[in-house]
Amino acid sequence: MRLGNLFTASALGVGNGETWRNYRAGEAPGMGVIEGDIPGRPIWFGCVPYEGDRRLIRTNQLLDLAYGELNGAIEGLKRKYGASRVAIVLGASNTGIDEAENYVDEWLDKGEKPDALDFSMIELGTPALFLQRLAKTEGPVYTVSTACSSSAKAFASAKRLIERGIVDAAITGGVDGRCRFAMNGFNALGALSEGRCRPLAEDRDGINLGEGVALFTLTRDEGETELCGVGESSDAYHATAPDPEGNGAETAMREAIATLPGGLEGVDYLNLHGTGTLANDAMEMKAVRRIFGERLPEYESTKNLTGHCLGAAGAVEAAICHLRIVNGVSRSCVSSSFAFGGSNAAVAVHA
Repeated sequence: MRLGNLFTASALGVGNGETWRNYRAGEAPGMGVIEGDIPGRPIWFGCVPYEGDRRLIRTNQLLDLAYGELNGAIEGLKRKYGASRVAIVLGASNTGIDEAENYVDEWLDKGEKPDALDFSMIELGTPALFLQRLAKTEGPVYTVSTACSSSAKAFASAKRLIERGIVDAAITGGVDGRCRFAMNGFNALGALSEGRCRPLAEDRDGINLGEGVALFTLTRDEGETELCGVGESSDAYHATAPDPEGNGAETAMREAIATLPGGLEGVDYLNLHGTGTLANDAMEMKAVRRIFGERLPEYESTKNLTGHCLGAAGAVEAAICHLRIVNGVSRSCVSSSFAFGGSNAAVAVHA
């Protein structure tokens, strides 16, 4: 299965070129301190440096941005295969919760329901349905929502639709916008870093959150990189804490690696989940060392440059793998995403 056209935007920048340049330079123009989202606590957050149509919820603003860049490619898929043979499968977790909170506050304050409040904005299917309306596709359309592994798992779902002959092409990836509900939730868990996050560092103290979008076209035979496979596992160790031994993470990674042409020996880059919390990074490195032993490939977490994009994290980090391949830096990459409840996924891509 081939990954073709891509558009991504995160704290690294808007668009593939800007994202790649800033990634290679280690710069993230959208990473900065924000105030007011958590009462009495400024935090680091990865904003997409883009202001969209204010009539749209933030996730839809980001999808509108991405569609504007991919609409030509999507029209090409519709002409070739027919609109009914193109699926949309996205990963997301927040949808319009932030905007709905604002409207509910206004409702409580004024005693009258705002006209703009439509509770469909908080439905998990909203991002995929919004993109379908823009793209005018007629194939299957749905959103995968498994917290931080959502958009990694969206690749698996889209791939299966094509393999089973249900469609011939898919638009897949993920999106999540700035959301106070999520910020305050992670703050309540004690998971937010006091400063800029330091994934995998000995003195790490937590995560920075972020927003982002990454959309790909997926077909059987047209594209710059091969989506070899997605490893998945569900260890259900705990509602919010990872298995300290990383057993479920290891299972997902091994399944993904097994789909690569060179298998374990061919992997030259790992984009780790690497949230920056003590528990996640420790268990993840245990899993990585059991898999690779002393022959560790190049590895990193890019969340210090993007923030943790939650439901969009898997797609944004797969986009970095894709960009590494098309720019000749890597040939076989694995990107890992591990979510609350032990919902794990690893995406394997190859030149």
